[in-house]
This record gives sequence, structure tokens and C-alpha cells, in this order.
Amino acid sequence: MASLFEPFRLKDVTLRNRVVVSPMCQYSSVNGRATDWHLVHLGSMARGGAGLVIAEATAVSPEGRISPRDAGLWDDAQIEPLRRIVAFIKEQGAVPGIQLAHAGRKASANRPWEGDDHLTGAEGGWELLAPSAKAYGEKLPRVPREMTKADIARVKGDFAAAARRAVAAGYEWLELHFAHGYLANSFYSPLSNARTDEYGGSFDNRIRFLIETFEAVRGAWPERLPLTVRLSITDWVDGGVTLDESIELTRRLKACGLDLVDASHGFVVPDVSKIPWGPGFLLPHAGRLRKEASVPVGVGWFINEPGQAEAALKEGQADLLMLAHALLDDPHWAYHAAKKLGVEQPTRLLPPPYGHWLARR
Repeated sequence: MASLFEPFRLKDVTLRNRVVVSPMCQYSSVNGRATDWHLVHLGSMARGGAGLVIAEATAVSPEGRISPRDAGLWDDAQIEPLRRIVAFIKEQGAVPGIQLAHAGRKASANRPWEGDDHLTGAEGGWELLAPSAKAYGEKLPRVPREMTKADIARVKGDFAAAARRAVAAGYEWLELHFAHGYLANSFYSPLSNARTDEYGGSFDNRIRFLIETFEAVRGAWPERLPLTVRLSITDWVDGGVTLDESIELTRRLKACGLDLVDASHGFVVPDVSKIPWGPGFLLPHAGRLRKEASVPVGVGWFINEPGQAEAALKEGQADLLMLAHALLDDPHWAYHAAKKLGVEQPTRLLPPPYGHWLARR
């Protein structure tokens, strides 16, 4: 059998294959609540044969939203709309997952197609929090307030509370967003963290917020279910986070109960000039992280072809393939990949109302 369609077991959860729907912000929630858009968006990809479907970055507090239309889990009233989506995903044979996040200094912004820039007070913008009073820049010029120790403690508690709500909603896989210049990543990177207390400066201090937040969630999330992180493993900028540092951070998170790393990169500063864009450009870095930190790894970024995904698994560069654009383009990507890779009876990936008729072609 093709490696891409081998089951993957982690804790008490078994994925039917290695195709993962990566969290993709839809900016279509209402007061943090999921809508029918999310049911159709996520449900179509579960129906299309993916093994794991991870809901978009879900804010742990109102201040942690990227935009006013972000998904949220800071209120018990936000649980019930998610239960319907979770139930549908499970009915299609996929595992439901969710990503929890706090946007930090990238919060309080318009949706990407509405400017992708900071909201003003007159437009309903809110206060930004970050490790240091340093603006992100370009379209996000507002200077955040440097977080106090009380702020840090509260946000850690917000993550834990959101994790408990995720359990109540029925999710079986949890990912913490420690990437892309959002709050946790901005603590980790020296490009955004200028603190002089125990949360800034040295590597040990810069990772403290990440470790403590992870531990707070570990205490709230069932041990039998996977707890993972999405981590920017390199900033691609001189003076920023390095792969060597991320390997060490991953080892320490593993000691705290980490089950898998979703390897990503960059976006803690606007400069992306050194990113080596190209097909599968992050795979060698993910493979090294997987080997040296001895943890399962998921990875995406410009992985669009089934043969490319299959090779990444066979060469030990990843355990899971985190797909986004490819699945937006084709929600049935997993089914089509199975056909291309010669999997027997690929229509078994589809629900009977589709699989029955397509099998007769």
C-alpha cells in the first residue's frame, strides 16, 4: 500500500491515512461562533477522504482574534455550533481536530480581502498584547502593550479553558498555534521579544511562555488524546529563531508531553525575502527536526502532488502531510491521490452516496 494511505496511530486516535486538512482561517464566524460555512468547508474535506480535519485558528480570548470574524472558544456558548461540525466529520470517517491561538500584535485586523490591516478605534479595534511594545510593521503598524505578569498568567489560563471547551465540543486532536508571528511565536523569537525579565533574553527565557502554556493545556486536555503544536521552526532572518533552537525546544516540549510537531516557519517579521519558496521547501528542515528531536512531524507548504507527498513519507521527512491550498482547490484530493497512487478501491475513502456511483464508472 502507498505510505500516504497507511493508518497513523497517536495515543488513542487512529487516522485512516496521512492526509491532514491544515487549519485555514475562514474569517467567517459570528461572535466567535461557527456557522454553516464551517460545516460545509470542513465537512467537504472530511467527505473527500482526509484522515484528520483541523479547524482553523480559534481564539482563546476576544483580544486574541486576528479579525472580528475569527473563530473562538472563550465562551461556553461557542461550543454547541462546533458539536454539529465535529459529529459530521466523524460520520465521514475522519478525526476532528482544532487549533487554539492568540494573535498577539497581529490581532485587531481587517480580513485579508478587506485590507489585512489594523483596525482603528473607530472601526472597532481593540488593544494589542505582546511580549514587548514592538509593532509588527507594514500593514500592522500599531504598537502593542507589553504584557504584564498578570496578563501572561491570564492568557495561559485562557488556553487551558479553551482546551476544556474543545473537549466538550468532541474534538480528538488539539494543536496549539506557536507559529507565524502570533503571540507564542513572538515570545520565542528575539526579533519580537525585547523583554529583560524571565520571559525574554536567553533561549530558556524566550521559550518559557511556550512551555508554561503547553503545560497548562496538558493539564486540561485528556492524556489519551494527541496534543500537538504548530511551530515556526525558523525565522529565515539573521538574529531570529534557528532550526537548532527549535529542535531543542521540541525536545523540551516532548518532555512535557508533546505528541507531534506541525512544522511551519517564519512570519514573525514582514521580511520574507530569504524564504526559499519552492515545492516542498520545508521538507528537509522538517526531516531533520523529526530525526533529531525524535518526535512525529507533520509538514506542508507547496506540497500539492501525491507523488511528492508519498516521497516525503518514504524518505522519513514527515509522518503527516498538512495540506491547505491543494484541498481548497480539490476537497477530494485524498480520493484522487489514492487513484493516482494505485490504491485498491479508492472509492472506500468516500461516503456511499458518492463512492457507490463513482465505483461504477
